[in-house]
Amino acid sequence: MIKVIHVHLIFEKRDYYFGSISAIYDTLDENIVGIKESTLLHAGLSEGSCIPTRRAIIRQSHLIRCKKRKSK
Repeated sequence: MIKVIHVHLIFEKRDYYFGSISAIYDTLDENIVGIKESTLLHAGLSEGSCIPTRRAIIRQSHLIRCKKRKSK
């Protein structure tokens, strides 16, 4: 399964979807997210868990894809 990290910025009312925690900080500044990358890496983010900060809500889930179909 492919994991997806959803970052909802509370005050900007924007949603971002990332493939890793490091990818979050390639796009967004830690001041915008409200948590340092090293802290988030050690926070124990797992499937279905949620880490709220003063500026964002960070969740991890998985991407649901259709099964490969056999060609005829």
